[in-house]
Amino acid sequence: MIKQSLIALAILSTLTACQTTVIQKDTKETTTIAPVIVNNTTSGAGLTLEQAMAHPDWFARSPERSFWSADSASVYFQQKQLGSELRDTFSRQLSITAQNLPVELSKLHEIGAANSVFSEDKQLNAYVFEGNIFVKDIKNNSIKQVTRSKAKASSLQFLNSGELAYREGNGFYKVSLTTGLTEQLAQLNLADKPKGIEEPSSYIAKEQHKLINYVALTHENKKQRADRQAQIKQNNAATFNADFYLGKGMELVEVSLSPAGTYMIAVITPEKSWRDDSDIMPNYITSDAGIDAVPARRRVADEKPVNSTVLLLDLTTGSQTSLSYETLPGFDEDVLASVKAENYAREGKKYVSEKKPREINLMSDWGWEQTAIQWQSNGQNVAIMLEAWDNKDRWIATIDFDKNKLVSQHRLHDTAWVNYTYNDFGWLANSNSLYYLSEESGYSHIYTKELGKKAQQQTKGQFVVSDLTLDTKNNRILYKANQKHPGIYEVYQLDLTTGQSSALTDLNGMTDYQLSPDASKLLLTHSTLLNPPELFISDASKPSPLMQLTHTVTEQFKQTKLIAPQIVAVPSSHGAQPVYAKVYYPADYKEGETGKNRKAVIFNHGAGYLQNSHLGWSGYFREFMFHSLLASEGYVVMDMDYRASKGYGRDWRTAIYRHMGKPEIEDLADGINWMADNVNVNKDAVGTYGGSYGGFMTFMALMTRPELFQSGAALRPVSDWAHYNGPYTSNILNHPDVDPIAYERSSPIYFAQGLEDRLLINAPMVDDNVFFQDVVRLVQRFIELEKENFETAIYPVEPHGFRQPSSWLDEYRRIYKLFKETL
Repeated sequence: MIKQSLIALAILSTLTACQTTVIQKDTKETTTIAPVIVNNTTSGAGLTLEQAMAHPDWFARSPERSFWSADSASVYFQQKQLGSELRDTFSRQLSITAQNLPVELSKLHEIGAANSVFSEDKQLNAYVFEGNIFVKDIKNNSIKQVTRSKAKASSLQFLNSGELAYREGNGFYKVSLTTGLTEQLAQLNLADKPKGIEEPSSYIAKEQHKLINYVALTHENKKQRADRQAQIKQNNAATFNADFYLGKGMELVEVSLSPAGTYMIAVITPEKSWRDDSDIMPNYITSDAGIDAVPARRRVADEKPVNSTVLLLDLTTGSQTSLSYETLPGFDEDVLASVKAENYAREGKKYVSEKKPREINLMSDWGWEQTAIQWQSNGQNVAIMLEAWDNKDRWIATIDFDKNKLVSQHRLHDTAWVNYTYNDFGWLANSNSLYYLSEESGYSHIYTKELGKKAQQQTKGQFVVSDLTLDTKNNRILYKANQKHPGIYEVYQLDLTTGQSSALTDLNGMTDYQLSPDASKLLLTHSTLLNPPELFISDASKPSPLMQLTHTVTEQFKQTKLIAPQIVAVPSSHGAQPVYAKVYYPADYKEGETGKNRKAVIFNHGAGYLQNSHLGWSGYFREFMFHSLLASEGYVVMDMDYRASKGYGRDWRTAIYRHMGKPEIEDLADGINWMADNVNVNKDAVGTYGGSYGGFMTFMALMTRPELFQSGAALRPVSDWAHYNGPYTSNILNHPDVDPIAYERSSPIYFAQGLEDRLLINAPMVDDNVFFQDVVRLVQRFIELEKENFETAIYPVEPHGFRQPSSWLDEYRRIYKLFKETL
């Protein structure tokens, strides 16, 4: 029933406040939380399918790429132009009466950038615009251009000397902002070190030098010139001496300069193409009416182990040292021994485990705005985050500069896979202590660790912490968390002196934040179920009234009648933790009704590891409107955060390890039972659909549990995980050469014979994420199995995420028709 829903939203007029009641189903305790802004669902024009699939300009052009000004007095953001893909930049002063003013194109170089850097005294702010460096004097409000060239500057940082360091290509420089002198600190060469003037080695070469005086004299002259040049470089400070040769056939993964300007950490790996020549994606709709062979990424089945080398470069002596991984605990463990043994046994073989060095690389976090190399502010220590290629370990290590070796500070081991997000880390101010996120408790939480001592867990509970910001001015860490409910994200602060956390926002939706440079204010990007993201300002020390900076929602959208979903906790038959889901109740639904026989649709979100049953605006806004439309016609629509979804902790995330498509479909079955028990849904009138991972789930549901659904639509779907990319798939299923069992029981193409009910497959043809070939191979399998109840729609110009409203409309007309005919 509605009263049993976890979140019950009172729907009031647009931009008015209401009280939200949270009813904990297990405890029956009721608490009241802060006002939430919602849209009007009680009046206005009804929504049509054509409108729902129209270009999103019709409902809002939300602010994008916002950032603070260097003086914390204003905010900059971009907004899409109406009817164009171009973006305009706006500025906004922090007062209620101020307006959002467009920034002239001729002034864009003056506004700064989101990734700008500050001098130690916070008086200078440096940033890159169109490849060139600008420095703003905040006190005097003056700007100086430091470079003017075709070379693209990057990696800005103020050194402890006050000089500004930057990178151009693989050259690293520092410039004195007082004298203007630019000095090259290092040049990294992806080549072998020149051997100099070599002596003849073969018999005939030696005889040539002995018999021909001209050859011998020329050789001697070259040696003398080389010796003289070496002496000049050695005895003159004005010459450049920091040439480093990292090896032929290597590529530079990451490089980081110490704040003292004395060391660099360079991470290299053997040069390897992300694709083979055979990895192509045909594009049939081209400007010249030909066919383009578009390069496509490598499949996980074709991946080979990759190992990186961490190099310590001493800019003072010119020395170059490779750091061994042997000091990392578990560097040579056979962490896949049990998996290998199971696969060997299937072939009638016995696996014998043995220790050998594992492939290890720099950590790659999919949501980072930092690097995996973090220097202490004084440059005395550096921390590096590393990960095993087999996805089972993450290490944080420091460097012993005296012994030139890595020192392990923390090892995070996961028998399934280490998460590719929630990896923020760094150094606390004026301290030999690290802070970092770790899922070792079962949820992502903040830990601090003084070097050489035991780590301390700073946040605790069954909620997820992310997006750390160290505030050195107030000795605290700001973070985002879903502490009061899995679908509500607020901003919190951890007081590093007391160890206590407190909330900074109380908005009941999806909230992201940026701390102002002076640490006094928060720039919030906030959304609710029925309101797209807008920008707000709040106090950074305590919860406070908001000042709204943007109002981008259109009047047309405000007047459109929509049905708001409710968040419910569906009891799980496979664990104590419920499955959170959005439920769109039919427009004519009355609490406690009887005698109804309702039809239903379950939507499966994409990505697998993604959260959609939250109280913020969904990235699936078209689907949200489609679901509201279905509900207005009497359907019950459910959108589940099935096992594998984000936001619910490590065990929920890893429930699909080595068997994708089984736990998730079990959760869908629980959803059907819940709808039958609570909303009078007829179990024989339920359909399902979804895109990408959701398309894969539609396949698995119809092919492995045909009794659950009467029809399904699979959009841009994965049919064979061996054909998907490596970084995502190898986490969950290992690699096909190691764990074929996992791939075979997780890939729909192996279960094609199980298809019984109507299936619609919608496939974009220029999809470089899930290849069109996935659909082609499965369709051929269906043909060979003589299946009759499937149909395929192709979209010749569309990538993974459709761009043309006409394609969206065609796709959803077909889905709508499928459910009308089968339910």
